[in-house]
Amino acid sequence: MTEPDARLAEHEQRSIEAIAAVHREHARRAGPVQRLIEQATALFAQPATIAIMAALVLGWMAWNGWRAAHGLHPLDPPPFGWLELVATLAGLGLVTLILATQRRENLLDEQRSQLILQLALQTDQKTAKLIALLEELRRDSPTIADRSDAESEAMSSPAEPEVVLEAIQRRASDVVDEDRK
Repeated sequence: MTEPDARLAEHEQRSIEAIAAVHREHARRAGPVQRLIEQATALFAQPATIAIMAALVLGWMAWNGWRAAHGLHPLDPPPFGWLELVATLAGLGLVTLILATQRRENLLDEQRSQLILQLALQTDQKTAKLIALLEELRRDSPTIADRSDAESEAMSSPAEPEVVLEAIQRRASDVVDEDRK
């Protein structure tokens, strides 16, 4: 664990540590093969990789062209069938590495999304409770005029996630339908 940053409040430091714990747990769950795949993906995901691949392809073509120009039998004469095969297999390998890495990262993203959703729902419930308590305090206080506030009354109940999701989906389909017209 790193030293706490004195510029951050304690609750901010706890939040940062909680996020770091999620990342540590995600990294801990990776097996040796997954770690190797992620290291290989990180190695190939460098800008220099493009230059190296271009240099290798051009070098291959130049070397075979030089051999042909000097009367030697080129190992891979144009249209460079062996080069095409090697490039295709390398591409297939890179795609597989990227997909394996992306799948694992998607699991972390899904975990984060679930955590955010859970925290948002808890915050909504806490906010609704605070509004309800404030409304109760306002009604019970003899120094504050008692009046009806429909908006506060509506906000004192937490949202129903299923109902909200259904409304969002309905509205999204309405927008898609409008775009099609």
